[in-house]
Amino acid sequence: MSEPGGGPTPDPSPRGGGERKLGVSAPSPVGGEGRGGGGAVPNIRLAGVDLIPDMTGALYMPDTRTLIAADLHFEKGSSRGANGVHLPPYDTRSTLALLASAVARRRPECLVLLGDSFHDERGPGRLDGADLASIEALGRAVEIIWITGNHDPVLDTVLPGTVADEVWLGDVVLRHEPRAGAAGEIAGHLHPVAAVARRGRRLCCRCFAGDGERLILPAFGAYTGGLSVLAEPFAALFSGRAFTAWLIGRSAIYRIPATALL
Repeated sequence: MSEPGGGPTPDPSPRGGGERKLGVSAPSPVGGEGRGGGGAVPNIRLAGVDLIPDMTGALYMPDTRTLIAADLHFEKGSSRGANGVHLPPYDTRSTLALLASAVARRRPECLVLLGDSFHDERGPGRLDGADLASIEALGRAVEIIWITGNHDPVLDTVLPGTVADEVWLGDVVLRHEPRAGAAGEIAGHLHPVAAVARRGRRLCCRCFAGDGERLILPAFGAYTGGLSVLAEPFAALFSGRAFTAWLIGRSAIYRIPATALL
């Protein structure tokens, strides 16, 4: 399945107002965390495990001191440029800076990247020297596990860390593409976004989506698009609207029942 979405990433910071104005019944900001800090109370529970969503779109598992991020799509700009679509070639650097900030804040022992870390298999070879040095520095600070994805089924061995198809942390499995019927699963691939209404406006944000047994992470990369959590690929994973979306706002993460989404 190719990368979901095709347009620009929905703006997680809607213009014209703060997230406390979201037009849903009793929106619940969780953790009270902004880009400069993090709440101490776990906000998502999956298969009996407490997880903390980060404002960057990463996810922290305190029990194992593991930070998880999905769909970084490094070198998407250079990939598109090679095909005649010219984008500013700074997406990798921007994504790396955001990832480094999450690592500095959460201080994990292990960093698991849930596949599509590169936009294509040749991406590692197109890395700018400074960006490769940043990845190498990250690898010296934390153990990195690169899970393969549909965009990068084979990863260059010069990258620091190890490569795997999936990783088990106790009863929780981490993989790129979610599987129907799976339980205790953390995955990426679908680039979830969700929308709510406020005073006649539609506000759309990146989000985490889960039902207590499965959690889908938002795309982390600077040039990634998004797919509505109400679209058909999510319906195959969740029963109706019996799931929750954690919307990433400008200064907090909001827990919204799927029944309140547009």
